[in-house]
Amino acid sequence: MQDKKYNFFSTPYAHQREAFAASADVQSFALLLDMGTGKTKVTLDTVGYLSEKAAVELVLVVAPKGVIANWVPEIEAHLPPRIEREIVLWNPSLSQKHRDELNGLHTKSSKLKFLLMNVEAFSTQKGVDVAKLFVTRFKTFMVVDESTTIKNRRAKRTKALCAVGRDAVYRRILTGSPVTRSPLDLFSQMAFLDPGILGFSSYYAFQGRYSIVQRRTMGAHSFNQVVGFRRLDELTAKLSEHSYRVRKEDCLDLPDKVYTQRDVALTPEQKRAYQQMKKLALARLDSGKLSTTKNVLTQIMRLQQICCGNLTDDDGEIHSLPSNRIKELLDLCEEVQGKAIIWATWTRDIRSIATALRDCYDVQAVSTLHGETPDSERQQIVESFQNRQSDLRFLVGHPKTGGYGLTLTAASTVIYYSNSYDLELRVQSEDRAHRIGQTNKVTYVDLISPGTIDEKIVRSLRAKINVADQILGEEARKWLL
Repeated sequence: MQDKKYNFFSTPYAHQREAFAASADVQSFALLLDMGTGKTKVTLDTVGYLSEKAAVELVLVVAPKGVIANWVPEIEAHLPPRIEREIVLWNPSLSQKHRDELNGLHTKSSKLKFLLMNVEAFSTQKGVDVAKLFVTRFKTFMVVDESTTIKNRRAKRTKALCAVGRDAVYRRILTGSPVTRSPLDLFSQMAFLDPGILGFSSYYAFQGRYSIVQRRTMGAHSFNQVVGFRRLDELTAKLSEHSYRVRKEDCLDLPDKVYTQRDVALTPEQKRAYQQMKKLALARLDSGKLSTTKNVLTQIMRLQQICCGNLTDDDGEIHSLPSNRIKELLDLCEEVQGKAIIWATWTRDIRSIATALRDCYDVQAVSTLHGETPDSERQQIVESFQNRQSDLRFLVGHPKTGGYGLTLTAASTVIYYSNSYDLELRVQSEDRAHRIGQTNKVTYVDLISPGTIDEKIVRSLRAKINVADQILGEEARKWLL
């Protein structure tokens, strides 16, 4: 089937086809598609369509660090081969090799150009200058993926993105929902698209129209506090004219299970510890002291433990390492609609995750389920989680404790902060949300540190391969390398 005289390279689902038809020729648009419903594909179909009309020469994609690299395989999966392309992934180091890549991209050619930049780059003058250079030279299609990252109107990166976006011919924001805490979150996201959408250039005028503000006094200080909202039907109507909303439960042709991942870069401290642990494991393997499957699996789990920000020394003491994983999880949770299950392999991580989520949301929004959770409390936690009216949004647990027998169908998002090598644990924990009683599609998100053991474990588990069955003889070396 052809839409708007465009031949799709990968066949769209019905909701993707509708979103494409509604937005392809629109200059400023919000694709509000739940996680796992394919907003990236809709965007790339639009890019392909506009490219073939000679309306776009450059695509500038801005996304969080854990998301931006995923655009490379998505481009190859959804953009037709007939559209030649050049892709450059931003690197803040600006090495000579990277400068050469940017210079090559800056040269006029018939190829469609992609510049993929992490949103954090727009907090730096260097990143802003590079983006401006490209956007002012080429007819640009600019995308802010997971646009809640610019909901803070005071943030330097928000101001920079709005300024750079003014020179783009087409602008898109992509998110499950642009409102995570308050309807006021909309202001800066819509300002990036087009200030005319909401009809306010002043935030305070916007706030005054849609919120109820009271003057508060604490000691010698007085301040305005938002205590409620009003005219939300009017605000929704304005947004709906410039957006397309898709919820997972409305996507009848989506597969029942959708898998995706978030990349988490290792810190320098993690990189050093990871390399040392890998060398130690290989040395032991060469000496014959690491010949049993059990010992190899222990080394693999220690490598993964490092990826999560922990290091166990020879005395069994656990040390913390600086890590980006908790922050990436919190960014991901901003995109989650409704309730979510978060599985983690280590109790220490479960506690850290719960603390971070409670600080970010509320004490009542988080419960944990692991080996130290009293039996008397477990059923109460499950019942509260299953109650869709309860305040409990996030259940953080260990697959061995919560992965068997329980029904947790109130969640349609399952996040693996870390994975065990045990296939049975993975299958059982996936099935807590995907079983009788689940009325929605379920999205599974793996947090993965690229180039590490994370990738190999997840690849095997998704292929339904038990890692322990692979770690025999020479296979051990392949896993550790």
